[in-house]
Amino acid sequence: MRVARTHHRCARRSVVVGKPKAEPRASWVDEETFDAKKKRASLILRRLEKQYPDTRTALNYTTPFELLVATVLSAQSTDKMVNIITEKLFQKYRSPEDYLKAKPGELEQDIKASGFFNQKAKSIRGLSQKLVEDFGGEVPGTMEELLTLPGVARKTANVVLGNAFGKNFGIAVDTHVHRLSWRFGFSDHDDPNKVEQDLMKLFSRAKWFKVSHLLIDHGRNVCFARNPNCADCVVNELCPAARVPAVRKRAKPSPSA
Repeated sequence: MRVARTHHRCARRSVVVGKPKAEPRASWVDEETFDAKKKRASLILRRLEKQYPDTRTALNYTTPFELLVATVLSAQSTDKMVNIITEKLFQKYRSPEDYLKAKPGELEQDIKASGFFNQKAKSIRGLSQKLVEDFGGEVPGTMEELLTLPGVARKTANVVLGNAFGKNFGIAVDTHVHRLSWRFGFSDHDDPNKVEQDLMKLFSRAKWFKVSHLLIDHGRNVCFARNPNCADCVVNELCPAARVPAVRKRAKPSPSA
């Protein structure tokens, strides 16, 4: 079943990196109880939901398989570049079988602009073969089955499950989610899988899908890797890594009588 192609603003690189250990955080976060952290996390989420009411994936797709391929291509690349590539790619390759029929080097050339194209082409061919052999050419709808596909880890599986199937099996942790999880004091881990587990404990399962998108949006628009715009941050006073006080708009003085 094909669904309407989704569109959203462009993204920065979606590669997971280590947490910004050099960045200082307020000492109170180390003494915060789990219940207090969970309450603060809920407050942060509510404000981000208000700030980004239309949050969604930045990748364009019409089927679960297209989203799977796009997510594989997004590693070490940008959503903007991936969307440029897939505009033509998805017209040329419409099924797993189509990727398997590609001539040697042809797929690599088609996705070259995404970077690391040899490994990505290998993953796409591998997952296409697995889908044809074990799943009738269809993308499976469970975490366990998706993780059997070559080149698919929890982040990719979470993106596909949440966006294409509307299922909350976990939280996709990219570079923005990783960075903000450290700054907010939600997780101190380097391993994205452990960061995911920490986040899953803080938020209700019904919110897992939205947590990832909201943290990504905030990371792209305000909480930059370098020089975060703390002055305009809607959760400034709730963040232990805030660098400057939030700027509050002053009420206009009443005109003199």
